[in-house]
Amino acid sequence: MVNDVHLVDVFTTGGKGGNLAPIVLNATGWSDFQMQDIARQHERESAFVFPADPTSGVDFQLRFFVPEHEMEMCGHATVGTAYVMHDLQQAPRDELRFMTKSGMVRTRRNDRDGRAFISVSQPKGTVAEISDAALIAELLSVLNIDTSRLGPWPIQNANTSRTKTVIPLKSVQMLNALQPDFSRVQGICEKLGSTGLYPYAIGPEGQELIVEARQFPRASGYPEDAATGIAAAALAFALAANDVLAIGHEVVVYQGRAMGFLSQIRVQLEESGCWVGGECVRRT
Repeated sequence: MVNDVHLVDVFTTGGKGGNLAPIVLNATGWSDFQMQDIARQHERESAFVFPADPTSGVDFQLRFFVPEHEMEMCGHATVGTAYVMHDLQQAPRDELRFMTKSGMVRTRRNDRDGRAFISVSQPKGTVAEISDAALIAELLSVLNIDTSRLGPWPIQNANTSRTKTVIPLKSVQMLNALQPDFSRVQGICEKLGSTGLYPYAIGPEGQELIVEARQFPRASGYPEDAATGIAAAALAFALAANDVLAIGHEVVVYQGRAMGFLSQIRVQLEESGCWVGGECVRRT
């Protein structure tokens, strides 16, 4: 069974860093226990490919597990799956359609500077401001910061496939110095109706909009993620709601610096949704 698992670093930066995703290209016959056990062994979101229902209009079915439970959707594991299929010449075309428990998503393969670049589609996001003062105070306590560290935009719940609580900070230095009380993350996420905390800070001005972020998941079996495509997509819609990012433009999200696994996620915002993409490296 172990030989069926492909290990892929997803959303790498210059061929390094990224978030590890264990991928199984043919999980027919695998039990839920076996799939969850792979996630536990690697302590990462893992993806499992099944044949599609012939009437579904998609190419494959995808299921995702983290050490603690099954997930409806995982952006970086979907990108990793498409990358492995293309890398092993098992992809029938450049654009693939996958059915997940959160609905159908597409992936597409392009080349950027001679490297394969894989993107996954996400639906149009929703954004809601968190205005409850007591809830905000508890959230800041969990992050071990006060209001003086917050940036000029509101704390918001943003959602494409899952709800993330996005928290603006004044600087990248403040972001990477965060020392949350991880024992309280699940509790505050449940009160917020969120699957993770996603503090972020705007990077230096330049030709591209650059943001750095960190992801503290509600209950995945590990305290922090090196790259979270779904959270980056949600953040893009929050940035748009705050007039920081315009439709038709791209934001570059760096994540994982504090973990020593710097990742680069690019989100292209469109009227009907967005594309979340990056480069991958398959481990031998």
